[in-house]
Parts: sequence; structure tokens; C-alpha cells
Amino acid sequence: MFHAASSLVPSTRSSPNQDDQDDQHGHNGRRGRARDRSAERSTPRPSAQRDAFFDNAKYLAIVLVALGHSWEPLKGDSRVLQAAYMFVYTFHMPAFIVVSGFFSRSFDGSPTRLKRLITGVAVPYVVFETAYPVFRRYVDHNPAQEISLLDPWYLTWFLCALFVWRLTTPVWKLVRHPLPVALGLAMLATVTPAIGDDLDLQRVLQFLPFFVLGLCLRPEHFRLVRRRPVRIAAVPVFALALAFAYWAVPRMNVSWLYHRDSAQELGAPWWAGPVMQFALFGCSLLLTACFFSWVPGRTMWFTVLGAGTLYGYLLHGFLIKTADYRGWFEHPALHRPLGEIAVSVAVAVAVTLLCTPPVRRVFRFVMEPRMEWAFKQDAARLAREREKGDRREESRRRETDESVAGGVGG
Repeated sequence: MFHAASSLVPSTRSSPNQDDQDDQHGHNGRRGRARDRSAERSTPRPSAQRDAFFDNAKYLAIVLVALGHSWEPLKGDSRVLQAAYMFVYTFHMPAFIVVSGFFSRSFDGSPTRLKRLITGVAVPYVVFETAYPVFRRYVDHNPAQEISLLDPWYLTWFLCALFVWRLTTPVWKLVRHPLPVALGLAMLATVTPAIGDDLDLQRVLQFLPFFVLGLCLRPEHFRLVRRRPVRIAAVPVFALALAFAYWAVPRMNVSWLYHRDSAQELGAPWWAGPVMQFALFGCSLLLTACFFSWVPGRTMWFTVLGAGTLYGYLLHGFLIKTADYRGWFEHPALHRPLGEIAVSVAVAVAVTLLCTPPVRRVFRFVMEPRMEWAFKQDAARLAREREKGDRREESRRRETDESVAGGVGG
């Protein structure tokens, strides 16, 4: 879901998000190979372009995520804001996860993919799972805050979930009907409070169907929801969803949308878990499709920021938590409509800046570490490099022999 690259044109440098770039360009590459190969050999191959639609979708989704986090401490005084919060939470993470699944289709468990998974997901998880509690110890003056890599804190649950989901990708690609199986597991998780909080497995399982759905999708499916009739139909669907959210504010426990607890933990009968999971999956899927229908497909001013959503996601939490620990959200002016709008604008601007290339350059050592020292050399790759070197040496030797023979003959 999160993609780090320095520009719309992918870098030749291997990055933890190379899986996403490979999938963005893969279907275009297959069509290109079917064309005149002689023309390709005679002209330099241009750099493949990233798909602007997916970068736009990632940027817009991360803005919604940040807005939702900023609304949480303010929504108690406004039913309208609570309705907007519930509306956004129904689809913003599902949209992120669907895109993450779509760009995980190329994950095959190979050493190269596993290295990228470790450096691009596991390492940031360890760093930020440590940084957030330490941050709270000093900013919130809470020295008792524990540091635990087994209990994801605040935003880091997504990295933990993404790590597990991607590791299981080969299994889902093997199963004949992966989506029903994933949905069944998610429904079973809602009636199993014994799962506990370790690695936030409730969220891992309950959000799993969206990831598996992304694995099953193809580029043409996204083109279907971006047609003009779908875009028009999305307007009344959004309006009805907002109206329903307004009605549901005093009637529904918003914690269902977090997918982090079982039905029993939410004080509901066990059978309500599978029912709510199935119903919310349908609602989230519908609103996610409507969201995608309105995502621009052309290059916009914010398209380049879609490559830095991991940075915006992990870093904006420090801003939100600072405001929370310092009591800034308690200011009476922020609990009025103009104050809520001001907070929303400020947070949207902040997360936008956190996705920019300068910020990515500063924090790349954490988000995209090379870590060549940590991995064994790929034996097959070394053998290929030696073979290439031998061929080059043989070619140079042959050219030298021909040159000498030509000089003697002359």
C-alpha cells in the first residue's frame, strides 16, 4: 500500500517497494514484448512510467487516514464529525489494503522479494514500534510506557499485517477460491477472543479479505470502476452512506470499523461478529469502489507524492500524538466547525509535506535501508555475473587475437 520512490519514473535502485513497481509495469511490459522486437533492439528502451492512478489513490487515501486520526479527539462534540469519521473509516484502510494486495501479486517468496519485504516492512516496523513508545515516554512524560515488538502500537499494526499478508501471498495464489476462504477466516476471527493482542492478529485476519481481493484484481477491474456511469452513481451512494452514518452515530459502536476486537470483546453476542464482518465487508467494498471511481487517472500535482505514502503514514503519527499529549486538541476553538476545518486543513497539508521527496531523502535510511551487509550473496546471481564476466573476457581476448592477426597479415 505504501510505496517509496523518488519520482514518477522508477529508480533503477532496488527499493522495498520494487514489488509495486514491477506490477505497475508488468502488464505494460508484456504487451510491449509482443510488438516489433527489432525496433526495441535498435532503439534505447525508455524508463517505464508509474501508473498515475495508483499513485493518486495512495496519496488521497493517506490524506483520509491522517484526517481520521485528527478527527478522533474532536468528534465527541459533533455528530456531523462523528458521521464523517465513521464514513471515512469504512473505506480508507480497505482502499489502502486493496492496493497493497494488488501490488503484492508478484511476491513469490524468492530471495530478492524476501529481502525487500524485510528492508521495506520488517525494519520500519521494528524502528517505529520502538520509536513511538520512546516518544511517548518523553513527550507524554510516561516513563512506564513499555516497548514491545509483539504488541503493535498505534500505526505500526499495518506493517505487521502487511508482512504476514505478503508472506502468505503464494498460498492465496495457489488456492482455487481465495476470497471466500479469506472472508471465512475473517468471520471466524470475530468469534475468537482467545486470539489476543499479539501482533494484532485480529486486524491481520479481519482485514485479510481486502488484501486477498487485491491479489485477485487485474488492471481491467480498476478500469471498470473508473467509467463515467460508475463515477456518476458514486455520488448518490456517497450521499446515502453519509446519511446512514449520521443515523448510525448513536446506534452503532464505531469500534466495529477498527476490526481489532472480537464480538464478545465489544459486548455483542458471538453471532454478531460474522454478521457484522460480512456486512462491513460489503459496505467497505462498495465505498472503496466509489472512491476509486473518483480517483484521477491522469498525472496531477500530487501524483508524485503517492510514491511516499509510507513516509506520510508513519511520520504523521508523531504530529497527531504530540498534539494529543500536549492537550492542543482540548482547546475550545478547535471543537467548533471552523476549528475542525482548520485542523483538517492543517493535517492534510502536514501529511502532504511528509510525502515529499526531501522528507523521503532524509528518512530513507529508515524506510528503505539497503542492508547489503545483512544478507548472503545470491549464489545464482553471482554465477550469472561470473558467466557474464567470462563472456566479456572471452570477447576481449577474441578481439585482441583478431587485431594481432590483422596486424600480421597487413
